[in-house]
Amino acid sequence: RPDRERAVSAAPAPSGRTRPRWLAAIHRAEDVWLALLLGTIVVLAPLQIVLRNLFDSGLVWVDPFLRVVVLWVALFGALAASREDKQIAIDIASRFLAPRVRTAVGALTSGFTVAVCAVLAHHSARFVLAERDYGTVAFAGVPTWTCELALPIAFALIALRHARFALLRARAVVLGEPADPPAASPGSKGPGTPSSADSEP
Repeated sequence: RPDRERAVSAAPAPSGRTRPRWLAAIHRAEDVWLALLLGTIVVLAPLQIVLRNLFDSGLVWVDPFLRVVVLWVALFGALAASREDKQIAIDIASRFLAPRVRTAVGALTSGFTVAVCAVLAHHSARFVLAERDYGTVAFAGVPTWTCELALPIAFALIALRHARFALLRARAVVLGEPADPPAASPGSKGPGTPSSADSEP
């Protein structure tokens, strides 16, 4: 049984495509970046509490810095979730639809996500440029606009990923192919992908 589970987890995506190495490297970089951000919060937040409660002091820049880090964690966490189309979604109708119709609905949903994220990326970029012109400082001499760079970057990358998802699903609808999980990594479970439990005789 353990050998069989390892074999299932090492299997390629449903259509035989595996994740390219460069894409896997990007995903690892995202994971490392998120771990660094979370580690920063875990270290600095308790340190600030200890300094305040035990020594009646604290680091002046820590509170605004942690607020920025929380924003970055939220945005890059959403980006990491988008790599396999794993965002929180209310999906009731799709289970009652035929597979091809469900794939078409997924393509439309991804297209809508692209439009929303593209608009957010555009206007957040304008906002960052305006902050740079104002020259405001967030903390410890760090310009405010550098802290807000995560907004246009994250939204733009999410839009690019969902554009790929929309194209893959639209292609599947046109060609009548089964829809792959958009960014299926080996062993990941996506729409229409049988799990190891489902493959049991």
